[in-house]
Amino acid sequence: MKVKLKNVFVVYFLVSVIGLMYALLQLGQPCDCSQHLRSASDLMHGKDKKISQLLSEVKRLQVRGKGPELEGQALPIIYAITPTYARLVQKAELVRMSQTFLHVKNFHWIVVEDSPVKTQLVSELLAQSGLRFTHLHTETPKEQKLKESDPNWLKPRGVEQRNLALQWLRENRELSEEGVVYFADDDNTYSLRLFDEIRSTKRVSVWPVGLVGGLRFERPLVEKGRVVGFYTAWKPNRPFPMDMAGFAIALQLLLANREARFDMLAERGYLESSLLQSLVSIEELEPRADNCTKVRRGTGSQDSWVLSMVLGVQWIKWVRAGDQDSWVLGVGNMKFCL
Repeated sequence: MKVKLKNVFVVYFLVSVIGLMYALLQLGQPCDCSQHLRSASDLMHGKDKKISQLLSEVKRLQVRGKGPELEGQALPIIYAITPTYARLVQKAELVRMSQTFLHVKNFHWIVVEDSPVKTQLVSELLAQSGLRFTHLHTETPKEQKLKESDPNWLKPRGVEQRNLALQWLRENRELSEEGVVYFADDDNTYSLRLFDEIRSTKRVSVWPVGLVGGLRFERPLVEKGRVVGFYTAWKPNRPFPMDMAGFAIALQLLLANREARFDMLAERGYLESSLLQSLVSIEELEPRADNCTKVRRGTGSQDSWVLSMVLGVQWIKWVRAGDQDSWVLGVGNMKFCL
């Protein structure tokens, strides 16, 4: 029994020594771990690919969620210049305008008061409007102001205010920036279609305006896509016989012509021409509103013409009932664009 136990220990010892020697011989030998490394690499690559796909999906959803905002940011800015002065209907008219402008993408409202200071009424209205705005003020010289007994056409109004807005643009905007400048008086009403039409203005865009100059409407006359004259009754020999509401100017054109401005001493009806004739020729005008027409045929039991408007009151309809013709206006005695 003792011999057998001794033999067991000897065998165990020999096996241990052989195992130890084998282990020592394997030290420093290259190990073929390529298969394991390849599996680990494939696993990491798969995870990276999945993470990349998830990140791409998140970005896509973010862009999709912010699509309208990004689209609006890419549009040229429309700068609407509105001169205003204190009167009973001032707040009502500015509120009406602000509610329209809220629906216009990439819009900047420049409101200029005819006042020695910024009034609380206009300041609070603009602050609560939700619009991007600039609030300025400058007072019209006393010798140029209308007296209470003067008709509103005797002297041009809002001249100093519009010129101050042009000065602000030239001091705060760069020539490389794209935009459109529109003179939006506060006694008019505007359709959203107007702003879609004018945003692509390259130099000066034009369109018809209604209830102006003693006519139901005035409009540029267009042949082969170019303005060749004007349909107007009052002083048709003016360089640009148009209303202030009937044109928009590219921001870059105004910035490139830094001396262009409205003439305070311009003869009645020549205020628009005093600015435009230093910027563009008639041949360079860009007609809008379907070549300054925008007429649609209505249907019904009566013959009727419905003139689709780009600017102004809701509708104007000519109704023929027997031998009687009449015009039905959508909202009061306001200017509109056909």
